[in-house]
Amino acid sequence: MHLTDKEIEIMKIVEENARISVDDIAKMTSLTVSDVEVTLKKLEDSNIIVRYAALVDWSKVEEHEGVTAMIDVKVTPKRGVGFDETAKRIYRYEEVSSVYLMSGAYDLSVVIEGKSMNEVARFVSDKLSTLDSVISTTTHFILKKYKHDGTVFSPPEEDKRIVVSP
Repeated sequence: MHLTDKEIEIMKIVEENARISVDDIAKMTSLTVSDVEVTLKKLEDSNIIVRYAALVDWSKVEEHEGVTAMIDVKVTPKRGVGFDETAKRIYRYEEVSSVYLMSGAYDLSVVIEGKSMNEVARFVSDKLSTLDSVISTTTHFILKKYKHDGTVFSPPEEDKRIVVSP
C-alpha cells in the first residue's frame, strides 16, 4: 500500500508514543484533528497499525518470575507454502510471542515466554521438535535485556563532568 509522507509521519509518532493524543499529533503534523483521526482509522483498518502496546521492564517487578527464550528452528519447507504453514502452526501456541523467518543457518526464530527454564524445555521437546517439518532447534535463554524495540532499559548515566565557569 502506498502511503503519503504525512501518513508515515503519523505512524512514526504513534510508534514512538502510543498514548499521544490526537490533538498533539495534529499539532505536530500541521493537520486537523479530523484528518489525523481519518488517517489513524485508515491505518488501523488496513492492519498497518496492528495494535497499541506498552513496553514493560519486567525485571524490575519482583513478583514476576519468568524466562524468555529465543529458539532457532531449522525447517524443511513444504511445496507450495514454503515456511508459512510451519510458522503458522508454531505461532498458534500460547507460549509463543514472536516468530520470524530468518536468513542464515536457521529458518525460523521463535521467541517464547515461560514460567521456568523447565517449562521452555518441555515446550521445545513436547511441542516444537515434534512437528513434522522441524529438523533441529537451538534454544537461547535471555539473561538480561539492555535494549528492546529502541528503548534502553537501564537508567541514564549521570553526567560526571565537572562544571567549569569563568
